[in-house]
Amino acid sequence: MTPAHDTPLALLGYAPDVARALRELGLTAVSVPVDSLEDVLRACAVLACPGALVAGPLRAAVLALGASTSLGVSVSAVRADTAALRSGAADAVSFTGGTHGQAVQMHATCTLPDALLDTLEDSGYPVRGARALLIGQSGDLGAGLALTRLGLSSLTLAAASHPEAEALARSLPGGLKAYVTSRSDPALITLAERADLIVLTAGPLPPGVLQPFHALLDLTGRASGAASKAGAALVPLIRLPELRLARRLHHATGQRFAPEVLSGLAKVLD
Repeated sequence: MTPAHDTPLALLGYAPDVARALRELGLTAVSVPVDSLEDVLRACAVLACPGALVAGPLRAAVLALGASTSLGVSVSAVRADTAALRSGAADAVSFTGGTHGQAVQMHATCTLPDALLDTLEDSGYPVRGARALLIGQSGDLGAGLALTRLGLSSLTLAAASHPEAEALARSLPGGLKAYVTSRSDPALITLAERADLIVLTAGPLPPGVLQPFHALLDLTGRASGAASKAGAALVPLIRLPELRLARRLHHATGQRFAPEVLSGLAKVLD
């Protein structure tokens, strides 16, 4: 861990007790007002904050600033990476530049996809070669698309609508066998029978989808009962919050923290 920055980490949408918890890690942080998100981000950038952590309700709004707003002469619009664009939300922002007359650059990311890969590698679940079915909404499915980097043999996207699934499929790697459908399509159960890994990223699990031969990766945290009833295996995600927080802090501050020291704080943040 490197020394803390002189200027505080900004907390967007978090209560002051989060700042106190971060002090135990050696980080100076401050909860900032968010009535005018554009003005707040401009101020954070000008004051040379290293970055910001963004709470759930504000993550889409921060990303929207990159598409529609110029934050001023000395501050650029928010630049989002692929993970943030796919997810439609940003959970961490970093500020760079601002020296020798350069504009301050704001870089937004969504750390969930990479944290999910970290978690799967930690769990030991054999993703390579799996036939996956992703069920969710268009934005939430963006996290599940990270699984394509682990060598899936095929992927079926079940979004809220068929057009949403088609739009997501256009960003998939070439050569991957991909199918699209909607979560309300009666054919979903048949498509599920061809999969061995079911990934639920948002909403309820459609009835009849799970079978005993399935493994369920449940990002909602609400489908364990359905898995138990169907006799399906649950892929453990117990370390996901701390692994995600480690990535968020690294993006926003440049400092690396061991995930195991973040477990308590991760529960406070999300």
